[in-house]
Amino acid sequence: MSRSGYTLPVFACAAAVAALHWLHDRKPLTLASVDLIEPAQIAEIPIEQVAGLSENTALAIARSDPGDNLDLTKDTPIWALVEWREQGDDAVIIKGGEGIGRQLNADDKPAIYAYAQRLLQENLQRMLAPGEKITVTIILPEGRSLAVRTSNSAFGVVEGLSLLGTTGISQPLSTPDQLAVFRAELQNKASRFESLVFCIGENGLDLARKLGINPEQLVKTANWLGPMLVEADVLGVKEILLFGYHGKLMKLAGGIFHTHHYLADGRREILAAHCAIAGLKSPDIQAVFNSATAEAALTHLKSLDAATGNDWVNKVYSAIAETIDVRSQEYIQSHSEKGTKVTVCGSILFDRDRKIIVKSKTAGLLMGKLC
Repeated sequence: MSRSGYTLPVFACAAAVAALHWLHDRKPLTLASVDLIEPAQIAEIPIEQVAGLSENTALAIARSDPGDNLDLTKDTPIWALVEWREQGDDAVIIKGGEGIGRQLNADDKPAIYAYAQRLLQENLQRMLAPGEKITVTIILPEGRSLAVRTSNSAFGVVEGLSLLGTTGISQPLSTPDQLAVFRAELQNKASRFESLVFCIGENGLDLARKLGINPEQLVKTANWLGPMLVEADVLGVKEILLFGYHGKLMKLAGGIFHTHHYLADGRREILAAHCAIAGLKSPDIQAVFNSATAEAALTHLKSLDAATGNDWVNKVYSAIAETIDVRSQEYIQSHSEKGTKVTVCGSILFDRDRKIIVKSKTAGLLMGKLC
């Protein structure tokens, strides 16, 4: 049985709780109690160190434990610096220090998202007496170096990691136990809907909701797209809309149906091949192939369009989307006992700004039914 741990915001909150406790009592905590809110339970988080830096400032350190999840933040130290202050209306002000990413699309605000904000605010405010005010700065000493190994920059977060998520529990998304959880959700929704939307991660789920798709028809797959497609077909789902960030979803166009980067990549090969098929010149194909990320390759194609008046982004990505549809149905067919009648697939790819790049023809038809 795989072991679940806690998400990064929980450890940030635990460190802040420990630092605030020191400011009140001048005593170090070895365990900090954190109300996770989502789910409604209390977590006891070990505190590695607490230090008073002055009469008005304390620093506490916790260490990330995401359980058995394949998470690069495992054992990462999280610091919380808590300071008394007198000015301002807010009882708790939360700042991002070193190692917390900046959101390029949100005026360089620290990448401390809604759940993390709520977790910190609610746990800390209940510790404050009327009139007490604090500033909390969250620091990830290793955040900047770890960020280069993530896709954060693809979503406009630079110079560090995000405090992201909607729950305090870190699920091991790449283990068979977590696949069982996803399959259970799929079975429940397949009993109620003939059309479903598969989203690899939180960005897809969030954007799909904003586009007006019924949240009850959204299914999170993480990297288990292949098994989930086969399961949907077995359950009699008639239509699946694949909705994802282009740097992940395009892997399906290369026949890669478990999309975790530890297992397979192929993005630059897939992009370069479709550029060649579309008729792009050799130097530009090489530039795409040598791009550090899928987002960088997309940027190159956009710059070509702007300079030449061509439509390479649409040509290349339309071809990729149609290939995803074909390869997905071929994958289902190869595992199906139904004969030729299998689940229909359409695909939508979006960029780091959560703007849709392309919809396949089938996806356009499915969107008409889903929205």
